[in-house]
Amino acid sequence: MAIKVLIVDDSALVRQSFKAILESDREISVIATARDPFVAAERIAKEKPDVITLDMVMPKMDGLTFLKKLMKQAPIPVIVISNQTNKGAELAMKSLEYGAVDVISKPNISNEEQIEESKVLLIDKVKSAYYAGRKSKKIKEERLKNKNNITSNSGAFHHHNTVIAVGASTGGTEAIKDFLQSLPSEMPPILIVQHMPEKFTASFAARLNELCSLHVKEAENNEEIKKNTVYIAPGNFHMSLHYNLSKKYIRITKGDLVNRHRPSVNVLFNSVAKSAGENAIGIIMTGMGDDGALGMKNMFDRGAFTIAQDEDSSVVFGMPMKAIQNKGVTQIMPLNEIAPAVIQLLENKGIATD
Repeated sequence: MAIKVLIVDDSALVRQSFKAILESDREISVIATARDPFVAAERIAKEKPDVITLDMVMPKMDGLTFLKKLMKQAPIPVIVISNQTNKGAELAMKSLEYGAVDVISKPNISNEEQIEESKVLLIDKVKSAYYAGRKSKKIKEERLKNKNNITSNSGAFHHHNTVIAVGASTGGTEAIKDFLQSLPSEMPPILIVQHMPEKFTASFAARLNELCSLHVKEAENNEEIKKNTVYIAPGNFHMSLHYNLSKKYIRITKGDLVNRHRPSVNVLFNSVAKSAGENAIGIIMTGMGDDGALGMKNMFDRGAFTIAQDEDSSVVFGMPMKAIQNKGVTQIMPLNEIAPAVIQLLENKGIATD
């Protein structure tokens, strides 16, 4: 049965364009569109969609207000469509806190290149949102089948070289927030790739910086990594770690999409495997698809300690499952155990974390 989607946007052109994009995939059916939240409420009651795409700026009622009401009354998976402005980014971050599954930037309908990239992204996000709304028994069976096949791995950490690399997608903003809030103010450098649009990552980093004891910032090109600092990959750019003499630094590049993403978790993990080897900790969190699976296996093979978030605590158990199936994971654990495990691992290796 096709995934039933409701498109909510005040622009008839956007509604028409999104409908054409989504229905180019046989697994998706746009069962209704709405020009404002009041029409949307009627469509929801009548059509019962599986997923909603929601514009933030609309007449009669803004998208954020509608989202809050919707989450209280009928919590349907919502993908927020937001403009690439500072205000749009702020609204996007708030929408994730209020229960939206994911956010994407609104494409320029007249720009064919943007439309083509948005086509792949929008379809992927709708499918991710659908699976986020209903846990898959098949995924759970795969997790149980592979859990006992994980090969143990232990790294020989040295405090001045340790790097922590994290990758996430759907559901990752909240998972990353929970993880970072559970860490002390003294930690090795942490590099994070969260699949998120350009300009939105700066707001994400700023929000995390307010909530966490560690310093959180959007990563910059050629920036030397430092302890007690978290680096968020900027949206629409790849982030990689490089080593030059005694200096480890970040490189930010445009590059092609990797695993249909930019930034890509694989790009980060592969670079950390090469630059940090056994002095790295890799963490793969909730998200759909397989981005990060090959990179985590590369880290594992080079001696890194690698962690996959478990199915029960993942919004979408796709990326962690692929990493597990690829036999690149040292341990599988629920989200709330990842930070304590990392702290214990560092303390066992003699690295101060307070």
